[in-house]
Amino acid sequence: MRLFSPDLYRSFGIGFALGALLIVVGVNAHETGGAVASPAQAAELIKAPAPTAEFAIAPVEG
Repeated sequence: MRLFSPDLYRSFGIGFALGALLIVVGVNAHETGGAVASPAQAAELIKAPAPTAEFAIAPVEG
């Protein structure tokens, strides 16, 4: 068996063609994706409590 046989080039060619086809299908998948699944719903934003003056840290002078 030779290292650079025609079977090797044929396998790379088929792999390249299938990979290119998968990329094209993946790029165009967003067009049909909306009809298949509903869009994601964002969670409600959590309101953090505001800081108060009693927890303020004064700078140290000296």
